[in-house]
Amino acid sequence: MRYTVLIPARLASSRLPNKPLADIAGAPMVVRVAQRVRSGVSPEVRIVVAGDSQAIITACRDHGIEAVLTREDHPSGSDRLAEASQLLGLSDADIVVNVQGDEPLIDPALVQAVAAALVAQPDAAMGTAAHAIDNAADFANSNVVKVVLDAKGLALYFSRAPIAWWRDGFASGIHTLPHPAPLRHIGIYAYRVGFLRLFPQLAQAPIEVTESLEQLRALWHGYRIAVHIAAHAPGPGVDTPEDLERVRAIFVAQINPRVS
Repeated sequence: MRYTVLIPARLASSRLPNKPLADIAGAPMVVRVAQRVRSGVSPEVRIVVAGDSQAIITACRDHGIEAVLTREDHPSGSDRLAEASQLLGLSDADIVVNVQGDEPLIDPALVQAVAAALVAQPDAAMGTAAHAIDNAADFANSNVVKVVLDAKGLALYFSRAPIAWWRDGFASGIHTLPHPAPLRHIGIYAYRVGFLRLFPQLAQAPIEVTESLEQLRALWHGYRIAVHIAAHAPGPGVDTPEDLERVRAIFVAQINPRVS
């Protein structure tokens, strides 16, 4: 299975300035992301960082990671991916997987599975992932995005609300979980390149604005999203200085198991 992994990386970050270049065990974070993906996917998979700064491009190339320089003024990550696919000369039928540049603990098997889910669903324009929610608190949490699927494993809807709603079981509040277990959305996406180029041009959907979930734009316009069900939650990403310290400690422990 041939596809391209695109890793968007931008220097501007309100909570962690210069985040892509933050050192993790001797290498910039965006390099660690690319290395992590490379460690577990097929050698045929192309991995490219799409940066908005020459400093990111230079750091990647110094570590043997392919990188392309994209504009600084993109309003969304999708726009940056669309430009990168153009710069790389990808065709409309090609598939790209978007791996965020702040996820150095990403499971390469998840990347491979999301690409495979899209390949297996020829009617879908996008692929993504989810895993079973195992506690009522997460199900009720509006920061945990939920997804419901149809019989073919295609997304019916994404929401910050608890879906599907258990009419009888939740009459007195959310204290337990329905069966089958509800699904938590994992923010990793695969795209057919033709749709990726079209997506930024689509009008925002009212439900997208209400829920603040960009993927609802695709559903609202009639495009389908294939969903891979993962066995477990992904590793933690890096949004804050505290997240960075936790991830650094994990890398140190992996390099030298005797260091606690």
